[in-house]
Order: sequence, then structure tokens, then C-alpha cells
Amino acid sequence: MKFISVQEMRNIDKETDAVGGVSFAQLMENAGKGIAEVVLDLAFGPDDGSECLALVGPGNNGGDALVALTNLAAEGWKTAAYLFNRKADEDPLAARLKDAGGEILLAEDDPKFVQLTAAIESVSVVLDGLLGTGIKLPLREGAAKLLDASRKAIESLEWRPYVVAIDCPSGVDSDTGEAAPETIPADVTATMAAIKFGLLKLPAFELSGDLAVVDIGVTDKVPAWRAVTNFVADEDMVGEILPERPLSAHKGTFGTAVIAAGSVNYTGAALLAGKAAYRVGAGLVTLAVPSPLHGALAGQFPEATWLLLPHELGVVAEDAADVLAENLGRAAALLVGPGFGMEETTREFIRNLLTEKFAPKKGAARIGFVHAEVETPSDEMASLPPMVFDADGLKLLAQIEGWDALLPAPAVLTPHPGEMAVLTGLSKNEIQADRLGIARRYAQEWGHVVVLKGAFTVVAAPDGQTTTIPVATPALARAGTGDVLAGLIAGLRAQGVEAYESAVAGAWIHAQAGLYAAEMLGGTASVLAGDVLSAVPDVLADLD
Repeated sequence: MKFISVQEMRNIDKETDAVGGVSFAQLMENAGKGIAEVVLDLAFGPDDGSECLALVGPGNNGGDALVALTNLAAEGWKTAAYLFNRKADEDPLAARLKDAGGEILLAEDDPKFVQLTAAIESVSVVLDGLLGTGIKLPLREGAAKLLDASRKAIESLEWRPYVVAIDCPSGVDSDTGEAAPETIPADVTATMAAIKFGLLKLPAFELSGDLAVVDIGVTDKVPAWRAVTNFVADEDMVGEILPERPLSAHKGTFGTAVIAAGSVNYTGAALLAGKAAYRVGAGLVTLAVPSPLHGALAGQFPEATWLLLPHELGVVAEDAADVLAENLGRAAALLVGPGFGMEETTREFIRNLLTEKFAPKKGAARIGFVHAEVETPSDEMASLPPMVFDADGLKLLAQIEGWDALLPAPAVLTPHPGEMAVLTGLSKNEIQADRLGIARRYAQEWGHVVVLKGAFTVVAAPDGQTTTIPVATPALARAGTGDVLAGLIAGLRAQGVEAYESAVAGAWIHAQAGLYAAEMLGGTASVLAGDVLSAVPDVLADLD
């Protein structure tokens, strides 16, 4: 799904009319038909007493609403349009609805909203087509009063009608996500052609309900449509990314993920990341951890193989780089950083890993790896596999001059806003104020994939493309959930999925797993990182 600004949508509409082969009138017809289909998908039928009232404003959203009502009338629905600042006797769309059996109500004849309240009390669906994406706050008095009366009428009912907003709930700024206090919360928002930026910002997101994108006939013939580089992840996108799992597969088919993680103070990080890599499909997971952690972890993770790293007081020591590098011969992906701590010796481990030349290890491979049939010539230097950097690894990386050029490109970086502040020198407030723009800017500057975590996680590629994850939930506001995300991405990289696609799929699966875990437990407060991990198989099963 494409993700656009209000101005981009205006340009797309104009170009579609001018060169795309679809007129403004036909765009409205397509929109109205699509909105009607969204309403019909709510599982009402002619025998259910299905009735729909539309709040119809003066703009294009009002026109879309009238066309939708006409389509619903053709399906046997009882329909009514409540017109605000729109002349019924001069409106062919209103006339067409009336000919189809729809009722026309005028706000100018209903100053105390008596007819409006009575109509709302009798219908099963309210279509909100009062205001469009171009509004600016605060609302004008007339529109504000009408919305407020509608909202209060809906809230007063024991059995409330479904509210379907057209393009956006009236009163929402579709760029900033700000909302008027009179805005009616929607159960579904039917947004035209693409999701608007403001719908994935708070508070608009909470007011929009489920998002349904209506195909209005825009095609790649339209230059402004082709030029869109921002997207929103959905089930279809992620399903196409996940690799096939052929019946002839063996563990080597799905790659080896090596996870360098953990310290005595953060023992569980390695476990969560490693299990996540397995759960998303990696064939083999090797945990490279400070040696004192092995005894605490091994019994909890019998599926893993182990590489015990030199340590200083339980944190990774700088000379561990040689040990790790010598054992990366069959690694398809390397995750660095979860639970590392911030000790200087661990920073030097990262510096050594990225800057030194390592001769590949000869002889027998360690347990868990298939032996190489042909030894690598001794004069060939080993190269690092595709990398994922997370958590403390990112903050340590930021202390190494020129770190972005040292990483094998493209690496995947998974900062939360605090870690992004360390990497960029910006404040968290600056980052949060423009999450999409900041993620894109630094992905391009660094040449690596950036996963800016948080509500509506943004995944940005070095070529400027972005994908936003349409989830905001406190279920993921818990220590350890980031380790799960990093493991998912590393597990997908190990299977040969490209960096950007691994980040998109991993972030979407992670977000859905948070929602699943909250639903299973009956709320978000009790969700632990392990619960998110346990929900990953259910998310993947629903993608099949």
C-alpha cells in the first residue's frame, strides 16, 4: 500500500484526470462504489434492516458519499443523506440518489439537529463524508457543531451504528494526524487509493479504526503515482517476501545465523534473539556469547550451537573478534549487539571485527557446521557476512569513527529513538517529530537500512524507499522485544532475504506478534518479550 501526503494525492488526482485515462467524475464513481463495498463487507444484508445515513459535506468526500449511498440503495439498503453546505437542487449526485429511493435531509432545515439525531438512532451504518483531507484546524463553527451533535447522538445509543469514514474521519488533519475534539471515531476508514500520512500518527490513528484502501482506478500511467516511494506494510507484502520452504530442504537451505550478544547483566538478550531467528525459519543458529553465559543459557536452548567468546568480567572482550571472525565461514548473517552492555572492551571488539583482516579458519569446522569440501586458500581474507546491528551494539558503533563505511553494505540498523539520537546527534524530540524523514535521510547518508523502532516503525532503504508498519501498541513497550525483532531480521537475512525486505518483514511480523500476544493475554500490560516470541508462529501460520 502506498503512503502519501495530501498534496501528493491532489497531484495524483489531477494527473489521473489529465493523462491517466480516468476523469474526475469516474474517480468519484469508483470511490463511491468502493466505499459501498466496504460497507457491504460489514456483513449486513437487505434482510437485516440495513440502513445507512451519510453526513455529506460540500467537497469531493461528500460526492463520494452520495455515490456510495446510491450503490447501497441498489443493493436494497434504505439510505439517507444529510447535506451540509451543499445545495440539493443543484447537485446531480443528490438527484440520482433521490431517484434511487434515497432520502435527502438538509442541515439548514435542522438547526437543533433533531432530524439528524433521529436518523442516527435508526440506522446501522453512518457514513462520514462531511469533511475531507484538505481541512485545517480548528474547524469552522457550523461543521464543528454538526460533528459534535453526531458524535453525541452515536455515543448515547446502546447499540451504536458502525461508522465508516471516507478518506479520513472528519476533523482529522491527514498530514499531521491532529484531530478536532468533535471528530467522530470511526470503526473503518475507507481511504482513497493510498494511506495518508496523518492516519498513521496519533491521535488520528486511534480515531480511524481499521484502514481499508479503496482502488479508484489510479495506475502506473500516472507519473505522480509512480514517483511515490513511501509504503505501508501489509499481509500481502510480507507474504511475498518470505522465502519458499521446499520439501527437499535441509538446514543448510535456510542458512546459519550467528548472534553475537549478551553479557552477565543482560543474559536473556541472546536467548530471545536466537530463538526468534529460529522461529522465523533460519536453519541453524549459533550464539556467540561471553563464555560465562553458556551455563545459564544452554539448558534453555538445546537447538542452538555455541561459540564461547573471551570475556572481561562477563562482557565481550576485545580479542573476541579473532575468535568470532575465524568461525564465520558458513554464517549467512551476523547479528551484533543485543545485551552487550557499554564497556570499552566490547567497543574495541566491534572496532577490531570491522577493521582487521582475518584469515579464514582451516581444518574441521566446529559442531553445527557442515565441513567445507574445499579449503579456502590461505592468502584469501575472510569477509564479514550480512550484518544486523542492534541495541548496545549501535551505541558502541557510534563511538567508532567512520563506522558507516566499515560495515558491509547494506547492513540493517535497528535503533529506537534514543539509540538513533546517539547515532545522529539529534535530540529524540527532533527524531520523533519527523520519523519518516529522519529514517530516510540517514539510510541514504549511511548507505544502510534503518529500522527506526517505536509506534509506526519506519524501515528506510539507502535508495530512499520507506515502509511504515501500521501498528502502535504498548504490548511492545517491554524490555526484550527489540531483541526479538533483531533476531527475526537476522533469521530472514540468513535465509537469503535482502536487507530491506528482511527488515520490513521482520518488523511487520514482530508488530503483529505483539498484537496477537496482547489478544491472547487479554491486555497489553502483561505482555512479555517471550510472549511476543511465542506468538510469531501464529503470525506466520496466518501468512500461509
